This record gives sequence, C-alpha cells and structure tokens, in this order.
Amino acid sequence: MSKASNKRLAKESQMIAKDPPPFIFARPREDNILEWHYILRGPPETPFAGGEYWGQVIFPADYPFKPPGIKMSTPSGRFKPDTKICMSMSDFHPGSWNPAWSVATILTGLLSFMVSESPDEAVTTGSINASTADRKALAIRSHAFNAANKKFASVFPEYAEAEMRELPNMGEGTKSEAKSRTVNGAARPTAPGAAPIRVLPPPAARGAAAPQMGGANGLQGAMATGRGMGFILLLLLLAGLFLARLLA
Repeated sequence: MSKASNKRLAKESQMIAKDPPPFIFARPREDNILEWHYILRGPPETPFAGGEYWGQVIFPADYPFKPPGIKMSTPSGRFKPDTKICMSMSDFHPGSWNPAWSVATILTGLLSFMVSESPDEAVTTGSINASTADRKALAIRSHAFNAANKKFASVFPEYAEAEMRELPNMGEGTKSEAKSRTVNGAARPTAPGAAPIRVLPPPAARGAAAPQMGGANGLQGAMATGRGMGFILLLLLLAGLFLARLLA
C-alpha cells in the first residue's frame, strides 16, 4: 500500500467519524486500513426501515486511483450476502471510477442504490429481487444477525449489544414529519408475531466527539409524490460537501 493511499484513507476515517452521512457509519479495521466495515440503517418509508445492514468495502493498494469491492453481509432481500455488488462505484466498473470519490460518496451511493431499485438493477450481479414483505421481515431480524457475528462485534463492539443502537446521524434534522412515526429517528417496522425493535441512543464514537445530526428526506414510499429523488439528491449533496472538506 502506498503512503498516499494510507494518508487518504486515514483522513477519510477521521472525517467520517466526525461527520458521517445520514443513515451511514463506517470505520476501517484497526489492523488493515484497506478493509472498511460499514453499517447502513434503512431509512423511513422504505422496506428496509429500521433495519441494520453491515458490510465491507475492500480498497485496492493503489486507492484512490482504482475502485473498491463492495459487499453486504447482513441478509437484506436486496443484495446476496457476502457477494460483490455490481454498481458504478465498485470494481465491476473501473472505467467509470472517479478518484475524487470518497468512502462517504461510495456508501451514500450504495444506500441510494439499495432503496431506489429499478427493474434493471434487480438483475445486476449481487442483487436479489425479494418481496417487500420479505425485506421488512429481514429488517426486523437484521440486528440479531449482526450482533451474533464475531467479526461484526470485533469491528463495532458498541453496536453488538442485544438492543440495537442508533447511528450518530439518523437523518432527523429535516425529517420532522417522520418523528411521529419513528423512535429517535429510527422507524419501527412490524411483522406478524414479531416484537418491535428497541432502539438505544448512539454510543460515542471511538476517539471522537459525537457528530452533529444531519438531515434527510423520505425515500421509496415518498417517490410517488416526487420526494424520493429529493432524498437521493440530498445524500449526494452531503457527500459532495464531505468530499470538498476532505480535499481542502
């Protein structure tokens, strides 16, 4: 790994710990800065609402000049567990990679790709076209799956407790109308015979002050009224601001 790659990823680690994008948290392994682990939380008004999705971003030694591989380990009904995901920001498409993209950009793109699925995207490598009911059921079981995984616990010990905790940025800054339907900004999906998910406040980030809350709009359920695209644009804007600070 080059010094430039190590310096870039170290700076990104500091930035994303201080100011993570909405519904996203990530950090590298302490013994390998090229292996990042992330947690995505399903935004309100989507089949993934209240879910906790863990995965990995594996960077090449010459990052940022080549794209990373991206996987999701938590069963979601959207992606095959532990299988590389084909998207424009991954190593499936090196020709479209932009060295200016960051960890925050990649994960913001992954979250948008996850919740704004089109028929064509459902058949890309690594994707699954599960029913809405199945995705909601998997969202309810997602934290229990993660908490039982030793690798997840080794990277995110503060999130491996029996009760699910919020991420530092749950996107409630501009989603005031969602608060009446959520608990501390995190939606409570329900399913027949399933207990509601309990959500605890976010733990303090390791070695960093608790980040300020950001803002986000609703997604899939709001797309029929045109608000879904606004949420995606907001995520991309926040990623752009993150990148501008990174390159400053």
